[in-house]
Amino acid sequence: MTQHFAGLERNTRDPLISIVVPALNEALNLSVVLPQLPKVHEVILVDGGSVDGTVMAARRALPDVITVLQARRGKGNALAAGFARVTGDIVVMFDADGSADPAEISRFVETLKSGSDFAKGSRFTAGGGSADITPLRNLGNKFLNGVFNLGWRTRYTDLCYGYNAFWADMIPLLDLPDHRTAAPANGKMVWGDGFEIETLINCRFAAAGVSIAEVPSVEKLRMFGETNLRTFQDGFRVLKTLMTEWRRTRSIRRMERKLARPAVAKASSSASGTSSTSSRFAA
Repeated sequence: MTQHFAGLERNTRDPLISIVVPALNEALNLSVVLPQLPKVHEVILVDGGSVDGTVMAARRALPDVITVLQARRGKGNALAAGFARVTGDIVVMFDADGSADPAEISRFVETLKSGSDFAKGSRFTAGGGSADITPLRNLGNKFLNGVFNLGWRTRYTDLCYGYNAFWADMIPLLDLPDHRTAAPANGKMVWGDGFEIETLINCRFAAAGVSIAEVPSVEKLRMFGETNLRTFQDGFRVLKTLMTEWRRTRSIRRMERKLARPAVAKASSSASGTSSTSSRFAA
């Protein structure tokens, strides 16, 4: 059984699953989490320069794990590096801190097999929940989620959640910053490299008009260590991302409307024909 998106063929009967796990100093957590993952096509661990033996712990817990070292810092850069390494049909974004339930992966996969392009995890839809979110982060998430719904005319319940899955053939739609380039000399984080990555992914998929379905998910407490999330700093980066992506989406839609006008379409077609004729004579 196959489906098609953008001219590509999808295997919806028995898709290969690629789990991408960004990690920074998560050795203790990975020792517990990785053995709990279901048997899949590949598990890709992207390390952000850990100093606690994260990579070694991952290889002990899951000998066939694929390890990638990211070029810059930040969760967004780690995910971009992991996406570039994917060889499966479906990508699952999975946090290394123990907050994500491995048993829910099948729920995300089934949602995609049923026809969705993007399975968007939500802690705030029926069946979801969180044991980790603070009242301040909850308030901030509601505000940012409201801004997103207003700007993209959607009705989603959770914007800043990292448990998501999508078909791998949609990776080019994200158009993420090149994960291989070196970090800026001024030490600043590249836009899109931080925790705003979930927001960026949501905005790009919503703007592209792909089929999106929310999947209820229960966020558990982090097992060991402290979170790398900075409530105010990362919240402002998310807000900046929403503003930037809204302007980008409007610009694209204006261009699409312009190209759809008969006069513009005719001129574009004529120009294409002239170029083709010139090329034939030149040959």
